[in-house]
Amino acid sequence: MSLDALKDDVRKAVDIVGRVRSEVKRVIVGQDYLVDRMMIALMADGHCLVEGVPGLAKTTAVRTLARALALSFHRIQFTPDLLPADIVGTMIYDQSNQTFRPHKGPVFANLILADEINRAPAKVQSALLEAMQERQVTIGDTTYPLDAPFLVLATQNPIEQEGTYPLPEAQVDRFMMKLLITYPSRDEELKVMDMVADGATPEVKPAAGREELVSLRSLLSHVYVDDKVKGYILDVVRATRAPDEYKVDAGPYIEYGASPRASIYLNLTSRAHAVINGRAYVTPQDVKLLAPDVLRHRIILTYEADAEEVPPDEVIRKILDRIEVP
Repeated sequence: MSLDALKDDVRKAVDIVGRVRSEVKRVIVGQDYLVDRMMIALMADGHCLVEGVPGLAKTTAVRTLARALALSFHRIQFTPDLLPADIVGTMIYDQSNQTFRPHKGPVFANLILADEINRAPAKVQSALLEAMQERQVTIGDTTYPLDAPFLVLATQNPIEQEGTYPLPEAQVDRFMMKLLITYPSRDEELKVMDMVADGATPEVKPAAGREELVSLRSLLSHVYVDDKVKGYILDVVRATRAPDEYKVDAGPYIEYGASPRASIYLNLTSRAHAVINGRAYVTPQDVKLLAPDVLRHRIILTYEADAEEVPPDEVIRKILDRIEVP
């Protein structure tokens, strides 16, 4: 692809993302961080784990984004009595012709909100995570591919842990990013109050389609990443595994570092972030901005870190402060 053609495609991408953002903001007040990261995940073909207290408009944000992109959406409420068949589907008996036919579950949608994923037992979590990884599910003897794009946004409640089944680290690693959602600002909360009191919910119209989203994805492979920036990505990730080698004062806090998936995903998300900001090249700032989202759920901390209440983001900050920026 020529440089002029690449710049033209990036301008088109910025226009597409801008239209989607504008449509989403007609309904969602604030939450720019969540909306941007969901767009990055869609472009980079990854999934997100979201941690935040109830009532922060996570469901509304995902549903609104689906409508703005003309994509199908399903919300799955995870509970202790949920079964794998409740997610992927099952075979049901059709009396009219005395045969079994497949009944597809809610996982057959473009955008899936897996609400409180850690409330379901391991078999249910595994059923969803297999669909995320393989982009297909098996019902009976037949395997069915999932429609692209396919994005899972799984939520966890950070304040209520009774009756939960924590996700194993190997399964958490399959999520491209872990997003921490906080409360809105005072002005944003005031706008939400007024919007609900008025009772007028704006109608969301499609601002882009599936084909335009596919074009955004194909654009990522043409984004330029300098060898020095690639080296910076590798150094940041590898410093989580060998902090002493990189002279990072975090050795006592790290039990296990990030897997190679972290390097892959940090590269892809940085490319997507560059595109939505109108650039056909990645800067170290893109990497620094996305590093916490990609790494925070991949670093397993020691008991010492828990005892001193050192969060993963603090360890990541130490690494980013220490690794030399090219």
